[in-house]
Amino acid sequence: MNPGSNPISTLVWTFAVMSLFAVGGGNSAIPEMHRVAVDVRHWMTDKQFADIYAISQLSPGPNVLIVTLIGYSVAGLAGGLAATLAMCGPTAVLAYFVSRLLTRMRHSRWPGIIQAALVPLSIGLMAASACVLAVSSDRSLAAGLVTAGAAVLASATRLNPLWLLLAGGVLGFAGVVG
Repeated sequence: MNPGSNPISTLVWTFAVMSLFAVGGGNSAIPEMHRVAVDVRHWMTDKQFADIYAISQLSPGPNVLIVTLIGYSVAGLAGGLAATLAMCGPTAVLAYFVSRLLTRMRHSRWPGIIQAALVPLSIGLMAASACVLAVSSDRSLAAGLVTAGAAVLASATRLNPLWLLLAGGVLGFAGVVG
């Protein structure tokens, strides 16, 4: 699509294609969303992307809300609706047909092999998402250390992540990180 085209059609095309590669859910496509929205299309800055991600995760609803907010920032309410439908529609149709196929193949060993192969792919995409978000939002050494500390605590302990969010919020409010 050329840069001068209709922003809604650009949103639809971008997120429809992206949805088919979002193995593991919408959050696994965060690196590509960031690349397109910040680096390729220049719809927003790194900080705006990080802020939109934070808002989408704090809001109740599906984790694909970031797509709605990107679409809204590009083309208002129509852009938000178009981007959301484009991100969810193709994947829903594909999931329907794949589930029908897997139901017919339930006695075969292939569905289990395919599912086992997709697990590391999903984990890798989620790790890439975490890296992109950390680079986008950590603008100081203190912020980077808080992010690294929270990641270590979250993975090494059974501490409720809400406490880590609260601690990060308090540090941000106190001006330690920003």
